[in-house]
Amino acid sequence: MIETDRLHIHLGDFRLRDINVSVEENEFFVLMGPTGAGKTVLLEAIAGLINVQNGSIRIGGRDVTAFPPEKRGVGIVYQDYSLFPHMTVRENITFGLRYHRIKKAVARERLHRLVADLNLDPLLNRLPTNLSGGENQRVALARALMIEPLVLLLDEPLSALDPRFREEIRGSLKTLHKNTQTTFLMVTHDFAEALSLAERAAVMNDGCIEQTGSVEDIFRKPVSTFVADFVGMKNFFTVTFAGKQARINGLEIDIAEPPPDGCTYLAIRPEDIVLSTERLHSSMRNSFPGTISALIDQGLYYEVWVESAGNLFKATITKRSLIELGLREGMNIHFSFKATALHFF
Repeated sequence: MIETDRLHIHLGDFRLRDINVSVEENEFFVLMGPTGAGKTVLLEAIAGLINVQNGSIRIGGRDVTAFPPEKRGVGIVYQDYSLFPHMTVRENITFGLRYHRIKKAVARERLHRLVADLNLDPLLNRLPTNLSGGENQRVALARALMIEPLVLLLDEPLSALDPRFREEIRGSLKTLHKNTQTTFLMVTHDFAEALSLAERAAVMNDGCIEQTGSVEDIFRKPVSTFVADFVGMKNFFTVTFAGKQARINGLEIDIAEPPPDGCTYLAIRPEDIVLSTERLHSSMRNSFPGTISALIDQGLYYEVWVESAGNLFKATITKRSLIELGLREGMNIHFSFKATALHFF
């Protein structure tokens, strides 16, 4: 449905370089990365709002690189809604119909379905200024989908909302994607949003694609230290390998199988590290003594930093477990993890 081939874009001093992305028909695809990575630039290039220096963009099998925005079959929703303040909700939703020839009966049915899916019926005669952030975002989604675009581009649609409205819009996006034939491409800097909404994603950094694949693979098998850090891997180390062992500054770690050729990093997610006050006698082949150097309150959980043989390991633990174990800074502790929990790149 969406294909970019060796896309290059120059925007002032910023560059998008050799961007190759492929999104399937009716897929929910997420483009992730930190602020300044180039996600919105790529989104607006697909929409036709930014010129392309080299490469091509195809939507629905058509090369649209030189097409104006209105000829691409694309709708776009920004985080700031961009609704017309002087128009009612109903007028905002149906605004695009004046530029598209749609039979009245079809338009009525589509409006009825979107209003129902997004729970907008009580709001139809109100102005945007009298709506909450979540309500305005639902109206913006309905307006974009009213013309039934081939592709819906979403630029950080949840970032400006408080947690309650964010969950509400996340549910709305799932419903809309299920009930339409539109392909969704969403930009976000929040990996948790990709986990909850998409099956496939790409990670961008400094104008380049770092990794593309299933969200699960990106989560579990990052291909670079940047991606590992972005998805919260927390623990990655430069290592040397010898058979089924990896050596990190004096620690010898058992691994499930020899890594592929060329690997120089070992990584482990913090939730895969088990903490105990005594050495565990279990199936976990890797168990080491260490000292707690920091306890960091992360709200719903604590991050525990453990130093061992000159290495810093980061584990996560619930507040209840932290209290039950009596953890404190400077305390000696054991940390353990399975050989199968390790990843190499």
